[in-house]
Amino acid sequence: MRFGETPIDEATGAILAHSRRADGINFSKGRRLSAEDVDKLKAAGVASIVAARLDPDDVHEDQAAEAIAKALAGVGIDITAPFTGRCNHFAREAGLAVVDHERVDALNELDESVTVATLPPYARVTPRQMVATVKIIPYAAPRTAVDRAIEVAKAANQPLISVAPFKAMRAGLVQTRLPGTRDKVLDKAVNTTGKRLTSLGSTLVGERRCGHDAASIAEALVELKSEGCDIFLVAGASAIVDRHDVVPSGIEQAGGKVIHFGMPVDPGNLLLTAELDGKPVLGLPGCAKSPKYNGFDMVLERLAAGLPVGRAEIVKMGAGGLLAEIPTRPQPRDDGDDEAAPQQAPRVAVLVLAAGRSTRMGGPNKLLQEADGLPLVVHAVKAALTSQAVEVVVVLGHMADQVKPAIERAIGADKRLRFVTNPDFADGLSTSVRAGIAALGKEIDAAIVQLGDMPGVNAALLDRLMAAFSPVEGRSICVPTVGGKRGNPVLWDRRFFAEMAKVSGDTGAKHLIGEHADLVCEVEMTGEAAITDIDTPEALAAWRVRKS
Repeated sequence: MRFGETPIDEATGAILAHSRRADGINFSKGRRLSAEDVDKLKAAGVASIVAARLDPDDVHEDQAAEAIAKALAGVGIDITAPFTGRCNHFAREAGLAVVDHERVDALNELDESVTVATLPPYARVTPRQMVATVKIIPYAAPRTAVDRAIEVAKAANQPLISVAPFKAMRAGLVQTRLPGTRDKVLDKAVNTTGKRLTSLGSTLVGERRCGHDAASIAEALVELKSEGCDIFLVAGASAIVDRHDVVPSGIEQAGGKVIHFGMPVDPGNLLLTAELDGKPVLGLPGCAKSPKYNGFDMVLERLAAGLPVGRAEIVKMGAGGLLAEIPTRPQPRDDGDDEAAPQQAPRVAVLVLAAGRSTRMGGPNKLLQEADGLPLVVHAVKAALTSQAVEVVVVLGHMADQVKPAIERAIGADKRLRFVTNPDFADGLSTSVRAGIAALGKEIDAAIVQLGDMPGVNAALLDRLMAAFSPVEGRSICVPTVGGKRGNPVLWDRRFFAEMAKVSGDTGAKHLIGEHADLVCEVEMTGEAAITDIDTPEALAAWRVRKS
């Protein structure tokens, strides 16, 4: 890649290194300059620019990031569309991040242009939480570096990054008593243990309280075994201090087998692992009575995720096993502040505006006219549902009794799809925007306003807008462009919802783009059809010819 001062006559196809906002020009860094862009720069008197020009053996940052991210990802991972050389991995469901630490290091050693950052191995994740990110540092990476990174990612015949989802377990708890043991203490342990299990999608289905002797523990375990428990937890009134102590002896009398005693984790050193009829048994350390994260949690999480927890796995928990006195560690059962919260994928909704009267169509409702075998509005809804949007809201109005059934026949049931009716649709597009915004929940971070008459808008375009969205980096309004020409749909940060609800007439919220130019991100798309709406019979006929 050639980087540096570039004569303006050689700038077509180059990537702009620094944003330029002057003389009527508003180009963001990273923009690939078209011939029209270069003409505008020339007209403004620009003789040269700082830019990057790719060589034949270079891979554009977005293509490189996407290729590597796909090679890295295993089960339980969703990948975002690439943007500015970044491609993120998010957890599909709650579980543990399974990361090959050695291969992450090996990949990062290959070339300074390619980087991969992940959560620590076996970190607990929630749905839509970020697990890893691939970032290409310059505007392109050498093809050799990308190919080698993919080789490392695919080595060992197992994914480098995946999520092991939590599976529901039915747990039984045995608590022993000594003279002076109070019921209040045992009751509290039941409550704490139940919450631990519930947070993992599991359930405490049985509890026994017995004397602190091997025979009583064995009897209690046999009873819980008959109740169909998948895992057994034994909390002794006195801590286990030897693998031949009361609790392990009771497990063995019940027909179980002790696997390992002790772990290099503090708190949690005195945890015992065992097996009873092929099911795990844990002799709990004293710290298990506390809701604070400890070695018991580390083992319980892996068991809930279906991962092995034998002696080999336990003895490797020492690095990172010092859990005491770490106030910044987020507790899964405690309410943390915003700084401790895990980074989540933005929850983006798509508003499909399907309430208009199609006046320019000269009679029929254009949304019900077929294009490529489907009504126009169905193309819009299918694209939205195929994208990474968490919710799709279709705003109905004119001929709602026909538009809604047409969508339902083509789409079928989908829990992400909702319909709202705009009774004021005759007053212009802005009323549909208001109706759609009002229907969104407080959990939605941003919304894409998508017109129902744009069959060229596909899921990839919507995903690219979502990938560009980053309020922290100043990208709060994401606008698609083709050859420098802006179009629809537009993604809006939640901060603009209140202003969007005040708009009137038929122009929507376009004025907000001009008022907040510093927060606008242009997202280059391919093909004029991507931002073209169909308003007239002639436009529809042209679309049909193009598709055929």
